[in-house]
Amino acid sequence: MAENNNNVSIDIKTFVVPGAILLVGIMISGAIFFGLKGPKPSSIGEAGSAGGEALGEVAPPAGEEPVAQLGKTSIDDDPIMGDRDSAQVAIVEFSDYECSFCNRFRTDTLDQIKEDYIDTGKAILVFRDLPLPFHNPAAEREAMAAECAREQGGDGSYYQFHDQLFETTPGNGVGIDLDGLAKIAGDIGLSGSKLKSCIEGGKYKDEVAKDAVDAAKAGINGTPGFVIGKLAGDGSVEGVVISGAQPYPAFQSAIEDQLN
Repeated sequence: MAENNNNVSIDIKTFVVPGAILLVGIMISGAIFFGLKGPKPSSIGEAGSAGGEALGEVAPPAGEEPVAQLGKTSIDDDPIMGDRDSAQVAIVEFSDYECSFCNRFRTDTLDQIKEDYIDTGKAILVFRDLPLPFHNPAAEREAMAAECAREQGGDGSYYQFHDQLFETTPGNGVGIDLDGLAKIAGDIGLSGSKLKSCIEGGKYKDEVAKDAVDAAKAGINGTPGFVIGKLAGDGSVEGVVISGAQPYPAFQSAIEDQLN
């Protein structure tokens, strides 16, 4: 500070530099504090953008190893992809046709699993229904429709219908109406009118509900959820649970562990 002709002048650099240092210190401290207080990584039952949908959304974020979890279920009387007689391992998928992550598994991962394990007779895939409440009534209706398609044409028609459902539905609970489902049936050589009658009669409503109960018993609370284990003669499957549309290596590792 200097005094000259009764005017006070201030050397601003005297204050600016220490002030800037103080301000930066406050900003860094705030960043650390709010970073520590920020949102936690997603886990089962919490919102998660990387892997699946739950009664909340499910699966760890991309790049994180899923937490090991064991579960037991069965193939029940549900549609099988592959040769049950030769398969040592069953991949039991609990899924929802309105779930975008379920479709991601189908488009990004299933083909490689099919080539390496299903087509070679080492494993089967069994599709079981887990329509999530916030996707209903669309998800439940589509699950029943697929069962009605199976009634007409067996497991082969089921998986044809299954693929068309995923490719046709807008997802997120919007769903496909009865006429749209009948059209899909006609497109794969089935009777659309029989399919509509089957859905409207609610023939497979209890079957779909049973799958959801079995999913909960196995520790599955989101879609897609999988139990991968050795296939017993009675159709039971006990092994590792995989939550969400994890990349192929996660499934490969789980299947190989069961084969060894």
